[in-house]
Amino acid sequence: MGHLGALLFLLGGLGALANICEITEVDSTLVERLGQRLLPWMDRLSPEQLNPSIYVGLRLSSLQAGAKEAHYLHSLKLSYQQSLLRPASNKDDNDSEAKPSMGQLALYLLALRANCEFIGGRKGDRLVSQLKRFLEDEKRAIGHNHQGHPRTSYYQYSLGILALCVHQKRVHDSVVGKLLYAVEHKPHLLQDHVSVDTMAMAGMAFSCLELSNLNPKQRNRINLALKRVQEKILKAQTPEGYFGNVYSTPLALQLLMGSLRPSVELGTACLKAKAALQASLQHKTFQNPLMISQLLPVLNQKSYVDLISPDCQAPRALLEPALETPPQAKVPKFIDVLLKVSGISPSYRHSVSVPAGSSLEDILKNAQEHGRFRVTHLVSAQHRLAFRRMRLFSIKRSWSDPCDEGVTWPSLLQSVVGQWPSSCFSP
Repeated sequence: MGHLGALLFLLGGLGALANICEITEVDSTLVERLGQRLLPWMDRLSPEQLNPSIYVGLRLSSLQAGAKEAHYLHSLKLSYQQSLLRPASNKDDNDSEAKPSMGQLALYLLALRANCEFIGGRKGDRLVSQLKRFLEDEKRAIGHNHQGHPRTSYYQYSLGILALCVHQKRVHDSVVGKLLYAVEHKPHLLQDHVSVDTMAMAGMAFSCLELSNLNPKQRNRINLALKRVQEKILKAQTPEGYFGNVYSTPLALQLLMGSLRPSVELGTACLKAKAALQASLQHKTFQNPLMISQLLPVLNQKSYVDLISPDCQAPRALLEPALETPPQAKVPKFIDVLLKVSGISPSYRHSVSVPAGSSLEDILKNAQEHGRFRVTHLVSAQHRLAFRRMRLFSIKRSWSDPCDEGVTWPSLLQSVVGQWPSSCFSP
């Protein structure tokens, strides 16, 4: 009976594991190679190239970069505090353009928490106030009747709430309520892979709020919204196993791994996603530092929500530079796209890196979520245009086709509603 009892206990444990989301036993060599691709980016310390997501990804991973890691955080602190806390100048448009977006500020707060720091002091309080003002401005843009849209995106809105939450900074119930309403009543939040990212980030914001109980009056709605988000992401899984696509899968898994709602469907979906990710790692699919930084925590069973109580003493393997730097792929996995908008003040000029095969709509949404570009300004609910002229150019790649000539305004509008052919952004 003793042996039978032990067997039943083991089988019960295996059954429980099948109901939760775990990404375990990934080839350590593949993980190390992934981390090595971040090391060159940690030598790029100009304000334009500093990326808090790189630091967060490493700190939540099983890898470390030694002294380079500490130097990178120091550079982040200098750059972000100087640019965000200096007085704004109306005379210098470039001054305002150089400032990080509020989404980047939110990532910076995550980076501080990844180093087990709680933001505080006069400077820290000013940064918190800036992020709270940003959320209040976005709340007003959405409107009392919820008919509007954030000036940036729901991705950045969610990221801002999450960043404040892990620092135990409460935001008003009405701010959380706008995101809850969007998940409850706006099905367009989950129509493509970019929206899987948005839904996952919203879910992590809700998870943090649920665990921290910072908005107790919204607790029931938060619980229901989390269930809805999980269901939608699971439904977005492709036959290959990805959630949305390969690049949106890491954030989706960050959310699902922390799910308090186990089910057979969840366990099966995550096993399928793990197999797909392993194949992608073997094919060196992940080259972009942002995507790598979102994947590394997943491979260590961590998520941004773990920054509520980070383990800064956990052992991490020291990364060494790759002995042989692989040559640049003749057909790149990613393309750099320079977006420039004239006819507004200040003018907009921003470079985004997107997967080869992306549609123009994907590019615009990427710029919206990770920069200061506002897709909602292109086509509003009343079909009014805020920008007069736009051209998309400088698509840096090693092939040539008619799409290299750039995209005119009519084609741009067509792309926003999903008609631009993805072949223009594929090898």
